[in-house]
Amino acid sequence: MKYRKIKKGNFIERPNRFIAYVNVEGEENNPQIVHVKNTGRCKELLVDNATVFLEESDNPNRKTKYDLVKVIKNGILINMDSQAPNKVVNEWLLNNGLFKNTELVKPEKTFEKSRFDFYVEGDGKKAWIEVKGVTLEKDGVAMFPDAPSDRAVKHIEHLIKAKNIGYEAYIIFVIQMKGIKYFIPNRETHAEFCDALVKAKESGVNILAYDCIVTRDELKIDQPVKIKLKENK
Repeated sequence: MKYRKIKKGNFIERPNRFIAYVNVEGEENNPQIVHVKNTGRCKELLVDNATVFLEESDNPNRKTKYDLVKVIKNGILINMDSQAPNKVVNEWLLNNGLFKNTELVKPEKTFEKSRFDFYVEGDGKKAWIEVKGVTLEKDGVAMFPDAPSDRAVKHIEHLIKAKNIGYEAYIIFVIQMKGIKYFIPNRETHAEFCDALVKAKESGVNILAYDCIVTRDELKIDQPVKIKLKENK
């Protein structure tokens, strides 16, 4: 996926989950209130004076002129746009990234009481897919979640049900950066999610992780990343 009208800036502060103050390149004397396209904590990313990248909106009626979508952490460019993982997975699916012959890709479809990110048909298979964006990294190890998520646990339980009645089921972790050694579930933050993920694997749910090529203007799924489900148990 591509971004348009990207500008560079420096992070000042984040008073709440939705907005931040940024010194935008070329507008340093007038700090801008920008929309943060990630309501997660992101405390390890949005630190004082961090270099960030903003997408300028074409909508003149918006309250904020910019969306904060990327940040540099320890020299690594990280995409922190929470809407981006689904968009790049959609492109990846349509380009036969999962199945060799993809026949149908339907975003936002409901199974049981869960709305999954994708329902896909291809290679004679029918599959439900849940996508999780990953921005949390420590010493080259990617982790999810960065906050407790009961909704994510419910999704896993329903994926197991789908698998048990004959569907294929996938959880895809989109790691929104390069330079990752491997991925682990973040037990310290949410042990229940980690246990559910292990149960899903044992039940036949496919668990995949991919890193991404991140540039100033683009995000693209790249290489599979090793998963260690019981690394920190």
